[in-house]
Amino acid sequence: NNPHHHYHNNNNKNKNTMVENKPDAVEKALATLKPALSKLTFGGFMGFCSGYASKKLGKAIAFTIGLAFLGLQGMVATGYISIDWMKVKDDAIKAADTDGDGQLTVDDAKEYWRRLRVVLTNKLPDAGGFSIGFLYGVKSG
Repeated sequence: NNPHHHYHNNNNKNKNTMVENKPDAVEKALATLKPALSKLTFGGFMGFCSGYASKKLGKAIAFTIGLAFLGLQGMVATGYISIDWMKVKDDAIKAADTDGDGQLTVDDAKEYWRRLRVVLTNKLPDAGGFSIGFLYGVKSG
């Protein structure tokens, strides 16, 4: 009799189900990931979840903007409306430009990240791992 196997009788003598005590795929994966998981902080986990959600939200926003652009350009092409895209661009840059240089640059992106990080890590325990978790979440999303 193998000590690693248990047989359960489901009140039907013809149907025995074997449940093995050896590690399954999830247990093996957890054992492999144990060193990384032991370093996972609450802040890092929240960062991962926030990054994952941000990527999904970003895709939805990009889809919506793209769909609106397609519709607007279709109406421009058929003569229903006229759009001054240069004015749209200038107004968008003016609204999003954090340093007032008239351009959207990496410095603007850094400033938006700083602002977002301050909000998302406010009073968050173990916030040190938040940023790396966020990046991994964006990559995984």
